Amino acid sequence: MKKFTFTEKLDTRSGFGVGLVEAAKQNSDVVALCADLTGSLKMDAFAKEFPERFFQVGIAEANMMGLAAGMTIGGKIPFTGTFANFSTGRVYDQIRQSIAYSNKNVKIAASHAGLTLGEDGATHQILEDLGLMKMLPGMVVINPCDFNQTKAATIAVAKYDGPVYLRFGRPTVPNFTPADQVFEIGKAVMLNEGTDVTIIATGHLVWEAILAGEILAEKGINAEIINIHTIKPLDEQAVLKSVAKTGCVVTAEEHNYIGGLGESIASLLGRNNPKPIEMVAVQDTFGESGIPDQLMKKYGLTAADIVLKAEKVISRK
Repeated sequence: MKKFTFTEKLDTRSGFGVGLVEAAKQNSDVVALCADLTGSLKMDAFAKEFPERFFQVGIAEANMMGLAAGMTIGGKIPFTGTFANFSTGRVYDQIRQSIAYSNKNVKIAASHAGLTLGEDGATHQILEDLGLMKMLPGMVVINPCDFNQTKAATIAVAKYDGPVYLRFGRPTVPNFTPADQVFEIGKAVMLNEGTDVTIIATGHLVWEAILAGEILAEKGINAEIINIHTIKPLDEQAVLKSVAKTGCVVTAEEHNYIGGLGESIASLLGRNNPKPIEMVAVQDTFGESGIPDQLMKKYGLTAADIVLKAEKVISRK
């Protein structure tokens, strides 16, 4: 098992904030809109450096999506910023009709996704957003794993022509990917080559997958670990190649198992090369208020849970 180290823990939303400023420096058409959550989305630096390109729309998320769609007609590249719940569930009609249907070049930046929103509780802990967004025709869906990857993803998203959903979070997580990485939309990242089981993880669960790989290695199990940062378009070739070698797969995500990454992988395998699959994900429930680490344990989203699923899926080969 390859060794992974990190020097600090950082929140992925801060990676977005830094990446947004860099994207704006590279392209004067980049603009930003926020629904009264500038500090939470780490858009402060952008607002300070580019005040004429920053639009505080207030608690009016549906209006924000309409404004962003309109701005693209004039050649602007708008990033909308609010919590993931408000970026999707509250404004799904506006996204579908005004952005996706007409293929507008809007970047929907969504923070505070999943259970790790913590104490804010079930009303804010959206666990359905990946499913909602990946079902929209033409919508790219990205869920990076750490600060560096979120920064790189933000810069790449600004260069991409078309609607994008960019998901990130509030908790600090190990920052282990290269600072100078070039983010390739739709290209999986091989973290560790193995032969016994494929572990495919996204977002905050990528580090948990690495920890699980280390535990499995101590048990003599050689896990192949893949970071799927782009949920859609899915790197189908990378998935099929890996599972053809290992013969089984575990998916890991901070999302409902219905509609998420695991479902996409299961569908791909079912259509091409059916193999045993187990999913580490929330089991079709809402979340609850609590400390993020405790919630991850209660809902089965830890390295230990990935290990159990890996052992189970191997037994099914």
